Formats: sequence, structure tokens, C-alpha cells
Amino acid sequence: MTDLDAGTLRDAYDSQLRARVPDPLPAGVTVERDGPLVRTMGLYHGGFLSYRDLGGLSGAELDALIARQVEVFRARGEAVEWKLHGHDEPADLPDRLRAAGFVPEPEETVVIGPVAPLAAALPVLPEGVRLREVTARADLERIAAMEAAVWNADRSQWAAGLEREIAADPQSLTVVVAEAGDEVVSAGWVRYVPGTAFATLWGGSTLATWRRRGIYRALVAHRARLAAQRDRTLLQVDASAESRPILQRLGLVPVTTTTPYVYTP
Repeated sequence: MTDLDAGTLRDAYDSQLRARVPDPLPAGVTVERDGPLVRTMGLYHGGFLSYRDLGGLSGAELDALIARQVEVFRARGEAVEWKLHGHDEPADLPDRLRAAGFVPEPEETVVIGPVAPLAAALPVLPEGVRLREVTARADLERIAAMEAAVWNADRSQWAAGLEREIAADPQSLTVVVAEAGDEVVSAGWVRYVPGTAFATLWGGSTLATWRRRGIYRALVAHRARLAAQRDRTLLQVDASAESRPILQRLGLVPVTTTTPYVYTP
């Protein structure tokens, strides 16, 4: 696909990426369906709710669907994230989620762009920094520790979750660290979504003392090369406010927003 019209790219995103179920499932992961919802449990912490669309549900029927998710995760004693997109219908869905006890987290922007131009770029790193592809649990723990330092929040579950994804399907993702000596200064991973044109980029957090040196851009370019090697033609990122301008300069196009609405028992 070469058309960078935002509407066309959003349609591709909706049809190819939303509500997809990993196959094979990582160990300990359970997927259930409730009407239009896909309910995933056990991958990282808590649960995750996704859907292509809500099939026209509104009013009391929609409230009942939301209430069922609350009851499931209240019984499990776990938090759950409802992944809301800016173009989801009905328009009052955010109000109904808040009324049911879901709390919005910071909004991100879904950006999509072609793989080829990024894959053709040479990753340029600061002196003393190298990129390395990793699979060992010890390296995944180092990534989690770096993420915890950046965000001042527990990320310990990320190492176990990535390890289980790699064990279930080693060809489905690649984890890359940026290291300065023995220190992980940034990291990101790329998932190659089977049966689609897409590779999706995740992570990218960088220690404060190493920002604005091109490390994030180099990680994007390296992962684009990996995607091109697997015949993916589109990259997708849920971009934070900090990464969105960089990604737009690299040619990715904003197509919608996404906001995690989280219910915590």
C-alpha cells in the first residue's frame, strides 16, 4: 500500500489490526469473546479489551456490555484496559465508561507510514551506543528496569510477558536494546502481525540523559529494516506526545487517537 491518505490508512488499521488474537497464544493467556469485544487475560498484568467496532450497540445494551467486563475483572481482582479510539461510536462511549468506573489515561496518537523509506535510512547512533537484538530473560529484565526508571512505575511484568511471547512464537517479534557499555539506555520491540501488511512498534522509552541524540530514530529505522525483511509494508505506532513529532517527521501519518480507559477493582 502506497496511499498515505489518513482515511485509507485508518481503514487498513481497523480491518487488519484491531481485535486480532495472537496465534499461538503465549502460555497462560486466555482469550474470550463477549459480543463484539475480545477479552484478553494473563499476558502482562490485568486484562485488555479490544474490538473492531461495537456493532451499533448503544444505550442500555452498551451499558450492560460494559458492566459485564467490570464484573469479570472485579471477580478476578484485576485491572482491565478498554482501548478506546477517537473514531469509535457511539459518541457517548467515553461518558459511559467513566460512569462504570473506568479512568482515562493519557491519550496517544495512532500513526502509520510506509516501511520502505525508513528501512532505507541508515541508523545513526551517538558514539559509544550500539543496538543489539535480545531474547534472554536477563536482558528483558534490564529493559523492564530501564522502563521503570523512565516512568517511575513498576514494569517488572513486562519481562515475563515478552519472554512468553518470544517462547510462543519467536518469529512474531524482535526486541532491540540500545546500550552504552553495560547500561540499557533505550529499547523497543517490533511485532510482525501475521496475515497483514503491518509491523507494529512498541517501547522506545529512553533514559533522560540520553534523549535528543537520535537513539529513538535509530531504533525506528532498525526495526523498519527488520519489518522490510519480513515483507511488511506499513509501520504502526501508538505515539506519545513526545514521539509523535519525531514519527511525523519520519513520514508517519496520524489517523486517529487511542486512550486507555482502565478499571481497577
